[in-house]
Amino acid sequence: MSAALASLYAQHLEQIIRQADAALAASGHDTLVIAAGTQRLRFLDDQASSFVANPHFLHWLPLANAPGSWIVHVPAQKPRLIFMQPRDYWHVVPQSPAGYWTEHFDIITVSDEHAARVELERGLGEHSAIIGEEGSAGSDIAPNNPPALLARLHWARACKTPYEILLMRAASRIGARGHRAALRGFRGGASEFEIHLAYLAASGQSERDLPYANIIGLNEHGAVLHYTDLQRRRPDIPRSLLIDAGGQYAGYASDITRTYAAAGQDEFAALVVAMEEMQQILCLGVRAGQSFPDLHLEAHRLLGGILAEHRLVRCSAEAAFTQGITRTFLPHGLGHLLGLQVHDIGGHQSGPAGGRIPPPENHPYLRLTRELEPGMVVTIEPGLYFIPMLLEQLRASSAARDVDWTSVEALAPCGGIRIEDNVLCTDGDPINLTREAFAALT
Repeated sequence: MSAALASLYAQHLEQIIRQADAALAASGHDTLVIAAGTQRLRFLDDQASSFVANPHFLHWLPLANAPGSWIVHVPAQKPRLIFMQPRDYWHVVPQSPAGYWTEHFDIITVSDEHAARVELERGLGEHSAIIGEEGSAGSDIAPNNPPALLARLHWARACKTPYEILLMRAASRIGARGHRAALRGFRGGASEFEIHLAYLAASGQSERDLPYANIIGLNEHGAVLHYTDLQRRRPDIPRSLLIDAGGQYAGYASDITRTYAAAGQDEFAALVVAMEEMQQILCLGVRAGQSFPDLHLEAHRLLGGILAEHRLVRCSAEAAFTQGITRTFLPHGLGHLLGLQVHDIGGHQSGPAGGRIPPPENHPYLRLTRELEPGMVVTIEPGLYFIPMLLEQLRASSAARDVDWTSVEALAPCGGIRIEDNVLCTDGDPINLTREAFAALT
């Protein structure tokens, strides 16, 4: 690893320690203990689900495959990593920690839970904050997850350090490679499952590496927001592809969506172009001080214009917005925080001490209600969908008279459109990490 990466990590860890110390002081704790977590057995089975590390653990170090491990931090002391390296001939044993970050930790390697518990008890303070999933800590030292402490950590985690942005850029490049391969598969007539396999191969990820299950919908399946069925059969008439798929690097995620029209689907192709132009306008709105709910509402106003321009409605753009017609075609939020979790935590939080800013009354699925700040990475993902359930509700409403149902029914077999980029808020112009990653492939 380069000296620049090591330097960025050192600065990152310094900031994490300052935030942890402030959170401990504010919540009345003297020690921070973070469990990486463990693999949990499936119900009535002896097989475990894939391991996913506690994001608080990953915030401190890039050790994504260390089940049973712990971090112990006492202010003014070097943090300790209790690293679980079991004696196991059934599975691959995690390699001993190495790399640019290890010099910043006192590393104690243990081989079983008893040894881990002994080391933990040596480091516990009188008032320890123990962070982890209930029932999965791997010892009888139970997490207490103090709300006041977690609120401060979650609030601070929204703004990424330069080190984190570097990792997120790497995750974006992984996702971009997969998306390019998926488009080639679609153009070649592949099935959803075949496109999925092409994505995995090009991105260099297995299914357990993905930050979330790939959403790959051909034709009307693009109208299912979280469609993951991956049909093996190729459609008789390919009309469209909606693919929402990301990459993961050292625990950090990218979250990218693209929509494509098949040859001959001219009206749908024109809608895709219009939605991409709209999405790029919204990406330029990712600026410090911008209310994200206001940006979300602007997306609906712009969508009203597209519905009117493409004759999906007979009313004005403003009328489509005020009557709630746009909510039928765009039922989800404009975007969310992104980082160690795809839907990064803290999006509704009102301040470091906690509290909640609810989403707008008619837009309950908006996951981010804060003002944007430098260092935040957010998704911008407006959509336009032909969802039968919602269209039925619209048809039964008083606004139905303003909808051109012939146009809607002609486009419904194409499913829907979503364009999603990951955008970094700065002190100046936004930086589009997704477009940057795609540009690097050309």
